[in-house]
Amino acid sequence: MSRTTVFAAGALVALALAGCAPTQVSNSNAQKDVQNGTLRVWLFSEVAQAPKEAVVQSAIQEFERAHSGVKVETQYIPVATRAARFTAAFNAPNSAPDVAEIGNTDLATYVANGGLADLTGAIKGWDVAPNIDKSVLAATQVRGANYAIPWFVGVRALYYRTDVFTELGLKPPTTMAEIAQDAKAIRAAKPNMVGIAAGGAYQYAAMPYIWANGGELAKASTGGSFTGALDTPQARKGVAAYTALLSPEICPVQTCAQWGGNDSVAQFSSGGAGMTFGGDFNLKGVQQSVVGKKFAVIPTPGVTAGTIAPAFAGGNDLAVFRSSQHKTLGTQFAQLLAGKKYQRKMFDAMGNLPTLTDVRTQVATAAPQTKPFIDTLAAGTKFVPVTSGWSAIDSDAVIANMLQAIATGKADVNAATSTATTKMNSDFAK
Repeated sequence: MSRTTVFAAGALVALALAGCAPTQVSNSNAQKDVQNGTLRVWLFSEVAQAPKEAVVQSAIQEFERAHSGVKVETQYIPVATRAARFTAAFNAPNSAPDVAEIGNTDLATYVANGGLADLTGAIKGWDVAPNIDKSVLAATQVRGANYAIPWFVGVRALYYRTDVFTELGLKPPTTMAEIAQDAKAIRAAKPNMVGIAAGGAYQYAAMPYIWANGGELAKASTGGSFTGALDTPQARKGVAAYTALLSPEICPVQTCAQWGGNDSVAQFSSGGAGMTFGGDFNLKGVQQSVVGKKFAVIPTPGVTAGTIAPAFAGGNDLAVFRSSQHKTLGTQFAQLLAGKKYQRKMFDAMGNLPTLTDVRTQVATAAPQTKPFIDTLAAGTKFVPVTSGWSAIDSDAVIANMLQAIATGKADVNAATSTATTKMNSDFAK
């Protein structure tokens, strides 16, 4: 998601932060717009935080030099406890920050709680706005208004072992069907490995299969409501293709059914898988693992050769609290941190992929290893429904339960997708 940044073995991975957002509602809307004093900023803490702090401190110094009488006070909060912190802040404006880093899958819930300021006008008037990735910007919109500024984005692609492919005479897959074929060949030749580490709880690996087959997670209705769409023929085809990877010939269900993204990437990093679906945020961790340089990354192929499957566009945004008495200063600081200069600095320090397309082009030239992920972004990404109901769907593990039910034989594809769609509709209605 949202994301807990990972660049070392054992670190947490999440491009999509979701599932435990605040539920209380705040109606606080500050009437003042103070141009001096202390600007309070909340950012997420990281496993390796020093590089992030250095970039942020540089931005703070630049901002304070340009704004006499303003002091920026930054607090780093744990991702795991963000729900309680944001709930308290929404209901106690005096202790709330002015600016906060948020996971993009949490945004709709925070908006529904009345916690975030509308930044539509500020974004439209921002000189770098034309370069913001449109699909990423769309994830900040609720009912046509933007409530955050995109800061960085994370996508997943297909990691594969170059030494194993060379040894077995395999070529990198060009279609989803070839992923399964190569995975079977690897498992048959090397039974101590799984062909591809594709977990039953790895919903962000399954989503591209649904989208590439023409399916959707949900459909939007008039008025901003959503209904589940996992029971459509197209979505079922994608679900069937992904769950087929959870088989004795590829990734045995007794081993793989409970794996999420962390487990799947860890299996690959430990040398126990021929392939996996990993993010740009996993790249340095894999490079530092026992796999070393014996791997490559390509965009996840689609159903037909030459196509790239739509990836989930996770990432984090910068939002201004609705209760802030420093809305203008808060917006300006968010724009500085998410502008061209500091997006590039954050990439250099942390590996965070820019949301600005021109900065992304610079990055691709300077760091060729990012090309598969940038190509994936350029091909078009997708997102979860932007609604507060998604938090309930995520916390209820609706998609993971569906995948696991199919993999373990508790339900066939039709029954499992119908059950999941019914549960999604119930959570959307909440």
